[in-house]
Amino acid sequence: MLIFISQEELLESVRHINNTYLGPILIVFLLGAGLYYTIRLHFIQRHVFRAFRLTFKGAFKRCKATKAEGMSQFQALSTAVAAQLGTGNIIGVATAIAAGGPGAVFWLWVSALVGMATNYAEAVLSQLYKTSIDGHVVGGPAYYILKGLKSKFLATFFAIVAVIVLGFMGTIVQSNSICLTLTNVLPVKSIYIGIVVAIIVGFILIGGITRIAAFAEKVVPIMACIYITGGLIVIGMNYEHVVPAIESIFVGAFSPQSLGGGVLGITIMKAMRYGISRGLFSNEAGIGTTPHAHAVAKVKHPYEQGMMALVGVGTNFIVCTISALIVLVTGTHLTNTGADAAQASFGTAFGEGGLIFVAVTLFFFSLTTIVGWYFFAAQNLRYLIGEKCITPFRMMVVAVVVVGSILQVELVWELTDAFNVFLVVPNIIALLLLSPKVIEQTRKLAKAIKDKQM
Repeated sequence: MLIFISQEELLESVRHINNTYLGPILIVFLLGAGLYYTIRLHFIQRHVFRAFRLTFKGAFKRCKATKAEGMSQFQALSTAVAAQLGTGNIIGVATAIAAGGPGAVFWLWVSALVGMATNYAEAVLSQLYKTSIDGHVVGGPAYYILKGLKSKFLATFFAIVAVIVLGFMGTIVQSNSICLTLTNVLPVKSIYIGIVVAIIVGFILIGGITRIAAFAEKVVPIMACIYITGGLIVIGMNYEHVVPAIESIFVGAFSPQSLGGGVLGITIMKAMRYGISRGLFSNEAGIGTTPHAHAVAKVKHPYEQGMMALVGVGTNFIVCTISALIVLVTGTHLTNTGADAAQASFGTAFGEGGLIFVAVTLFFFSLTTIVGWYFFAAQNLRYLIGEKCITPFRMMVVAVVVVGSILQVELVWELTDAFNVFLVVPNIIALLLLSPKVIEQTRKLAKAIKDKQM
């Protein structure tokens, strides 16, 4: 006999599992690995400004991507950042504040800071253990788990979960968020928006690595600059609330009950759980996604791409901070849900234009993330089956974009948090056991900096 449960019942069940079991596991693994690498690599985060300088220099070096050669360093970084800059940076931050209070922002910052070290390690390992399958440069956790740890079971487990999470669950989240914001400004049913997005995604995916790389390197820098500029204008218009907003972040992180009112019932653990989980979803450090992009970069030394990984998380940190301050200085988190709070914040400054601004920005953020995650999932599918399955997989991803347009957003977020754990655990195990390789590369980085080669 079949048992049917409503989306509301499923949502409560998944939320309970996340809060009770999976959330704490996520916190321990991510913070533990990030702190471990921060200490062992002598605070590698200190090189983030040098990494940004190298990135801007590399942005002017054009290099056509081919499946056999991979991507240029800047294209690989753009593809990684395309995945990192998505709904997590706008709606994810707003929902974290709504669920965990202003204190969640502090733990989001912590997640980003230690995540720089983790992401650096992921990029280095992905370069060390990259390979070629059917004429395609490929790499990522499944490959460094297999070649580095010699564990076919763990590598296969990661690859299967990655295809599910990145190819399907992640696509649903991004598609859902696009439709949610666009229906607030357009008199169109969400399923029709989903169909249009699916057509655009299909066009990009058909072009393969060449079109994905070209799309990412052109769109990502522009959309990030536009969003940051718009956010700074909103914050500037509410400058008198900036200091109280920052104060609420720190008070909420360590004594949420002291804020009272809108955060009644929020605990430190709840602020940590939502801040770190949303931080993970936005910067992806430790989850094992961005290494797939860093693996295909054409660089002389693995540590060079490790430096680019610092830029990815650093950019994410900036965008998330802008999003958090926008919500807090306008106070929209007190009267709106997470998704609506993000749009309402810009609405307070630009009126109807603000709602449109968020909808358009999120459209491009989410679109690039869908494309980036498809590329990551395809790397794992090639590991599992080979090139023959890629075309049908593209068609399935396009179909999932439409499905995501009609689902309940809270359930999608909670399911994504749950599935993320099954990516994090095998990836972090590999990162810790292969740390001697990362440390060796970091010594070479230190020598290159000393010799003024970087």
